[in-house]
Amino acid sequence: MSVPGPPPPGGVLAGPPCGPGPGAPPQGLSDTSPDEGLIEDLTVEDKAVEQLAEGLLSHYLPDLQRSKQALQELTQNQVVLLDTLEQEISKFKECHSMLDINALPKSGFDYHLWTENWKVQRERKRFTEAKHYHAKLVNIRKEMLMLHEKTSKLKKRALKLQQKRQKEELEREQQREKEFEREKQLTAKPAKRT
Repeated sequence: MSVPGPPPPGGVLAGPPCGPGPGAPPQGLSDTSPDEGLIEDLTVEDKAVEQLAEGLLSHYLPDLQRSKQALQELTQNQVVLLDTLEQEISKFKECHSMLDINALPKSGFDYHLWTENWKVQRERKRFTEAKHYHAKLVNIRKEMLMLHEKTSKLKKRALKLQQKRQKEELEREQQREKEFEREKQLTAKPAKRT
């Protein structure tokens, strides 16, 4: 499809002459369809295409920008959670190594054993928190994937809508051309006297 420059001053799209040339048989007696070649002759105005594109963008762009911002925030939160999780895992490994060394039985009350038990409980609590944060991280990742899918679907839908609108505009223009041709053919032409 070719896109012409600015429209003519009358605002009517100009194409090749619609009627038969001199010396050609009348169209009613020809074997060709009156609609033949219409698609090739159709032109679309740049302004119409630009307005359709701007309308489509203004409709979907704010949602896409909000989705992009939400994805960026989720990504930042994910990085923070991953760092925290790595720190907690290293602390948990440290605690496990200390438990292996200090697991020897002692008689009576031992302050050292009591503090170790307290440390173990604290590390268990941290480990459960790490599990909790890991679950949160998994949920955030799922949410990010879902948002990505939604934005992809929105982009595809916007493209389809734009194509559909362009096709409808093209069909309307073709219909107008057909009607104009029919009116032109139906108008009375004075007979030439010989």
